[in-house]
Amino acid sequence: MGIAERKERHKEDIKKRILEAAKELFLEKGFEATSMRNIAEKVEFSPTALYLYFKEKNNIIYALHQEGFRMLASKFQVLAMVSDPMERLKAMGRIYMQFAMENSDFYELMFIMKEPLQYLEGCPDEDWQEGEKVYHALYNTILECQQKRLFSNIEAHGLSLMIWSTMHGLCTMKIHGQLDHMTSNKNILPEVESKIDYVYETFIAVLERMA
Repeated sequence: MGIAERKERHKEDIKKRILEAAKELFLEKGFEATSMRNIAEKVEFSPTALYLYFKEKNNIIYALHQEGFRMLASKFQVLAMVSDPMERLKAMGRIYMQFAMENSDFYELMFIMKEPLQYLEGCPDEDWQEGEKVYHALYNTILECQQKRLFSNIEAHGLSLMIWSTMHGLCTMKIHGQLDHMTSNKNILPEVESKIDYVYETFIAVLERMA
C-alpha cells in the first residue's frame, strides 16, 4: 500500500470515528443540544481539527443519514436472486424489520429525526440517491407484481408508500416500546412468540388479499 492510500485510509478511519461519536451524542443529547465541541471532545480532537473533516454539524448528520440508507440498500441486494416479485416483497419487509431492530440507532437518524431532511431541503444541490435507491427497490418490485397482474388496480407509487409507511409505523412502535406495551399490558394479541412478526404476517395476509 502506497503513502497516498495509507493517508486516505487513515482519513476515512477518522471520519468513521467522528460519525460514530456524533451518532451516539445525537441520540443521547439530541441534535440541537450537541455541539461540534461536544463531538470533538468525544473523539479527543480539537474543534479546529474536527472542522478539517466536516464543515458543520449538519454535514455530519447528513453523512450518517446517507450511511444508514447505504446499509439498508446493501441488505436488499441479497433479494436480487428472488425471481418471484411477491416473494421478494415479503422478504423485503422481513429484511426491513431486521435492519430496524439491529440498527435502531441508524433507524432513528434515518426515519425519526427531522434534521437530515431539513438539511436536504435547505441544500437543493444535495441529492438523496441512497434513499431513492431503497425506495425504488420497493417500487420496482411493485411494478413487477403488477406485470404479473397483482395489485393491478392500485397506483404503484401510492401502494409503495402505503407499504413503507405501514412498515415504518410497525418498526417504530417496536423500537419505542409501544407495540410491546399495548400487546402485553392490554392483552390485545394472543400468546405469540414474536409480536412484531405476528403483526407483519397479518399485514402480508392483507396484501395478498389486495393482490
